[in-house]
Amino acid sequence: MDKVRKTLVAVAVLGTGAGVGSTLFALVAPGELQKQAMLQEMPERDPQRRNEAVRTKELVMATLKKAAATEENVAWRKNWTAAVSGGSRSA
Repeated sequence: MDKVRKTLVAVAVLGTGAGVGSTLFALVAPGELQKQAMLQEMPERDPQRRNEAVRTKELVMATLKKAAATEENVAWRKNWTAAVSGGSRSA
């Protein structure tokens, strides 16, 4: 009988904890309108930010291609935003 009582108490405590957790989650979770507003504010939605990311990827890929084609140490560059030129370091 004592074992059944302990089991019922444990189930009641776990159920209460789950209920309180679910209630708190429902109170804190953002609504649909707030989710849409947050998605609109994401940096990836900004065209300028996307263009900067594309440009950065292009520079990295050009540097990697140059590194694969030459023995020069292309990792050492003073100006990473300058276009990759053929065979010399950027100033």
